[in-house]
Formats: sequence, structure tokens, C-alpha cells
Amino acid sequence: MKPPVASSPPLDVAALYDCYAPALYRYIYYRLGARAVAEDLTAEVFVRVLGVKRAPDDWRAYLYRIAHNLVVDYLRRNPAILEHMDEGLLDERGDPATRAEAQDERRRVRRAIARLTPEQQQVIVLKFVEEMSNAQVARIMNKPEGAVKALQHRALTNLREWLKDAPETRVWTRWHEALSTG
Repeated sequence: MKPPVASSPPLDVAALYDCYAPALYRYIYYRLGARAVAEDLTAEVFVRVLGVKRAPDDWRAYLYRIAHNLVVDYLRRNPAILEHMDEGLLDERGDPATRAEAQDERRRVRRAIARLTPEQQQVIVLKFVEEMSNAQVARIMNKPEGAVKALQHRALTNLREWLKDAPETRVWTRWHEALSTG
């Protein structure tokens, strides 16, 4: 779906929501690991859009910036949320032992990501979950591409160190490939 044109009055928040809400929800969910909170904060992004006086040049970057600020504010008020991440998006196929192993691995990866700085977390989620380019991440974070690359490098270096002893499971193999090429 194509986003609404930035200069088209009046602002079509419903079209923005249809276009961006699923990706924003996924971004917030991966940052916080709590479904209900991700739903609430995704809705709050669009509530804040209602107060926009002038349409931004890049809606995607603008919405992700709002989402990021909401995540940071939420984490400041509720730091313990990272200890209670739900695993609601787990794959339900396969035998229980395989699912349990995958759940443990996801938990290890999520805990390692939670140890990163907020900016490093944002880069990792935008790059590897949302599959954005460095240029897109730079626009969202309002930083030069070189700064995004440096944040990514530091984040991947930390994750590589923290997860080096992780067992070779499916999830780790995918992350290890990303870490090795990062």
C-alpha cells in the first residue's frame, strides 16, 4: 500500500495507519517483548500524529521516530519489562522439545539485545527485523549513515561476544550469519 502524500490536506490518519501500523507494532514488540504494550504504543503513535501541524517530508522516518521515543520513555518508566518478555510470536509447529529449544534461544538473543544501548537496539531491530537499509535507518534515527554503521558494528561486536558460547540452533545460526557479515 502506498502511503498518503505528505502534502495532501486533510491528513488521512487511517491511510497512514493501514500503511505503517503493522511494521510499527512489530518494531515496538521486538523492542519491548510485550504484546499489549506494543499495541498500546502503536496506537499512541497515531494519536500523536493527530496533533501534527505540518506533514513531515518522510512519514516513515517520522512515525518510527515517534515509536522510538515512546519505547525509550516506556523503558525509562518500566525497566523491568525486559525481564518479562513474552514469546507470543513463537512458531507453533514442530515437537514440544524443538519449540522449547527455540524459545530458549530466542530468550537468550533477546536478553543480549536488551543489554545493548537503546540506539544500538534500534539499529539492530530496524536492520535485521524490519530489514531496512542503512540510509533508511539513518533517516529514522536522524543520524548520518556513518553513525548508523558505527552503532551497528558496536552492537554486532557486543552480541558476538555475549552470544559466542550459545548452542548452534536455528535462531543462533541465522544471527551468527548476520553477526559474521556485520
